[in-house]
Amino acid sequence: MTAHIIEPEQIAERTSQQVIQENRDYTLFSWSVQSMAAPMELKRAEGVYFWDGDGNRWLDFSAQLINMNVGHQHPKVLEAIKKQVDTLCFAGPGFATEPRGALGKKLAEVTGLAKAFFTLGGSEANENAMKIARLYTGRDKIITRYLSYHGATMGSMTASGDPRRWPAEPGIPGIVRAFDPYCYRCPFGQKVESCHRECVSHIEEILRMEGPGNVAAIMVEGITGSNGLLVPPDDYYPKLRALCDRYGILLIDDEVMSGFGRTGKWLATQHYGIQPDIVTAAKGLTSGYMPLGAVMVSAPIAEYFETHMLYGGLTYSGHPVSCAAANANLAVYEEEAVFANVETQGAYLAQRLKQMEQKFACVGDVRSIGLFSVIELVKDKATKEPLAPFNGSSAEMGKLAAYLKSQHLYAFTRFNMLWVCPPLIITQQQLGDGLDVIEEGLKIVDAALLAS
Repeated sequence: MTAHIIEPEQIAERTSQQVIQENRDYTLFSWSVQSMAAPMELKRAEGVYFWDGDGNRWLDFSAQLINMNVGHQHPKVLEAIKKQVDTLCFAGPGFATEPRGALGKKLAEVTGLAKAFFTLGGSEANENAMKIARLYTGRDKIITRYLSYHGATMGSMTASGDPRRWPAEPGIPGIVRAFDPYCYRCPFGQKVESCHRECVSHIEEILRMEGPGNVAAIMVEGITGSNGLLVPPDDYYPKLRALCDRYGILLIDDEVMSGFGRTGKWLATQHYGIQPDIVTAAKGLTSGYMPLGAVMVSAPIAEYFETHMLYGGLTYSGHPVSCAAANANLAVYEEEAVFANVETQGAYLAQRLKQMEQKFACVGDVRSIGLFSVIELVKDKATKEPLAPFNGSSAEMGKLAAYLKSQHLYAFTRFNMLWVCPPLIITQQQLGDGLDVIEEGLKIVDAALLAS
């Protein structure tokens, strides 16, 4: 039997619908009922834009999935990948390579931590962070938060508070959850100006009930990402750090989404002047150009594993091409003053969001730090009734999402929230164009609420 060879020109002739159908027929899409999956073909991309298979240009307001920090197809990152591929495509995890060592050194410099263990993504990073914390402390329990997402592998999914964990339960043992610093919907019925930071003090009460000597770590997202972008009060992290120190508990800072420039600093927790014991990273580490995650640990933890076995390993740990991409990506942040742009555009974004909050009846709250932001939508500002229920949707949210899509604005919506998280290289003109589209969409929501 002679193999059928598909010539390049045959591939080029295929329609967008044929490409989509082949993907639907032979691949599984994440977080989807497969019969309802409706992917578009991504044909090419550049900067803050991408083009679908029909030639339409989209403004990427979610940086694909909040990871394309330096934008699509950055030439310096592409060149680093090509150069590394020509030199060395793969090295086993027990080998030393130039890009691996250089990346570890750079991460130590920008985070203030000592050593990095490399993974292939954020979920694996959080999985290994929990393992390292348990090995180092000899304790089993990990305290996490209800409005958290730490990944889709079994341990990281169990550690998440996100409702996507429900089908995976019971998951791994030892996870204990606490409430979040959700000031707009404070679970303790307080206001940020007058509360006693019950979002921290109740964690101490949980510790007493669980036994502090049983708790290895408290794991939090630097800034909560896909569960509402919760920006904590300024003293939240200093109080949480002090709590950990009081009981000899490690603080694990999940910076997978909020790290590497998204908030204007290397780590979101650097805004609050605290040093975590363990930091996990992924997305913005390579801006999505290659799969890579990292677990960065403090000097005492690194020293511990000089004489104790690190029971963990991955075939692709320290992959040279991924490390080369990360090194180039981190260099772009500095060489092109990306963080300064985040500060400038972030101030403009915050101003526009506040104007929307005042202008539209459906906007209950806006939260932003740098180019990391969310609009929380409500049916009634006085009662704060969500425009869609937790873990659900609504006709109004459907109309908003459909309008944004019709204008070729690619933005992440979930429950009653709309995220604005573009690539960090975005200009004010581009940012303004997208925000103008969102305002038109909010007009539609207001009209629908008025008519109901």
